[in-house]
Amino acid sequence: MSDDPRALYNNQAERWVRKAPTSLSDFTARPAVLDLCEPISGSNILDLGCGEGYVSRQLKLRGAQKVLGIDLSDAMISAATGEETANPLGIEYRRGDACTLDDLADASFDTVVAVFLFNYTTVQQTGLCMRQVRRILRPGGRFIFAVPHPCFAFMREEAPPFYFSVSDSTYFAGRDRRFPGRIWKRDGVPLEVQMVHKTLEDYFELLRAAGFASFPLLRELKVLPEHVALDPGFFEPLLGWPLHLACVLRVD
Repeated sequence: MSDDPRALYNNQAERWVRKAPTSLSDFTARPAVLDLCEPISGSNILDLGCGEGYVSRQLKLRGAQKVLGIDLSDAMISAATGEETANPLGIEYRRGDACTLDDLADASFDTVVAVFLFNYTTVQQTGLCMRQVRRILRPGGRFIFAVPHPCFAFMREEAPPFYFSVSDSTYFAGRDRRFPGRIWKRDGVPLEVQMVHKTLEDYFELLRAAGFASFPLLRELKVLPEHVALDPGFFEPLLGWPLHLACVLRVD
């Protein structure tokens, strides 16, 4: 598997394309993140690391006035624009680097969303991105992001439906190292993912350095009873595990 996130997603873009929830995190993370984005109606939203546009489309369908999706992968942006052409919602997609948003004006967005972006960025890159996000958010604006729970990879064996291969590394020793992983779809197809590990301290310090002064709203996302009721064989192996971490920050 390539260490380059752009190549990783260019090579498997077709497997990510969906119109309905398919992968584990489509059930255990994205619905909760979208709920945290509310109220959405009338908002101007930037979706960083938008992939093939799944979250961007959900934001527009929930009433966002404008949605701009940016992703590093040419193939994912191609898939997103293809869906927009086939079923127009008025979403704009661009290929770009989330760390260099200089073409976006100061205080130009109500909300910035980054769903599983920072598990592909180094500590330095994450800090650069967060500073850009702070700059482009309007007063009263919100930054909502989700990452794999920083503890998860170091607690669980390498087994479906979700894992990262950290070998003999530990929580602190693995800081800023890139680890390969897999997350499964309910049809049994695995998707290659990565995690550049950052500790909780890293995330809080990077946010502080970027200018986010208020303490974030935190949600630890997990398998819920309704997931197990839907598909016991798929979801039950992860029951009780801290899968994802979602954060909401507001600009004063």
